[in-house]
Amino acid sequence: MLGTSPEARLPAWQSVLSGIPSGAYRGRPMRFVRFGFAAVACFGALVLTGCPDKPAATTDAGAPGTTAQAPTTPPPARFSLSYQAPDAGLAEISLAPDEKPAIEATSVLELRSSIGLRNYRVRLFDEAERAMVSDDDVEESDSGLVYRINLPQPLKTGFEYTLVVDAQTGSAFTDSLGREVEELRTTFQIAGEKEKPAPPPPAKKRKK
Repeated sequence: MLGTSPEARLPAWQSVLSGIPSGAYRGRPMRFVRFGFAAVACFGALVLTGCPDKPAATTDAGAPGTTAQAPTTPPPARFSLSYQAPDAGLAEISLAPDEKPAIEATSVLELRSSIGLRNYRVRLFDEAERAMVSDDDVEESDSGLVYRINLPQPLKTGFEYTLVVDAQTGSAFTDSLGREVEELRTTFQIAGEKEKPAPPPPAKKRKK
């Protein structure tokens, strides 16, 4: 290589590594050789490291296969009974099976249930097991029942009365979900002394 001019062309392998066509530069070939090696080293490092990891896919709450929370089933039917107090609003009547609560004389009773009812009837009986005559108002929905008993006269003091909720037809009634409901039978007493029955009208004397 004696006698070669410093302005000789770059060899072909140097021009490939540097990305510069052979013969395009003259004067200092070693500088371009170093640049070519640096480019190859950077490219190799990128290949070895690869692409950054993708973030983990999040589970879609509405995607198929996810477990949805089942709707809660309402508890069995519960009843509450109230009466219209003379000097106040509605007062509750205990429905405990071993109790016979005493209430004030009233002409309005209100029965409520915690869920809608099907095939039911509501009746009020006196001590002689006779059904009381009343004008009733009913509000029905799947979420509950409101049944108002409007009596033509206040219930008599000292007497006992029994409220019964049972089946209208057949032997059982159900709630709005089709579950059988236990019959309700509760007795209460009107506070005060027992009213004496009115004396019978005097017999008419026959004319001779």
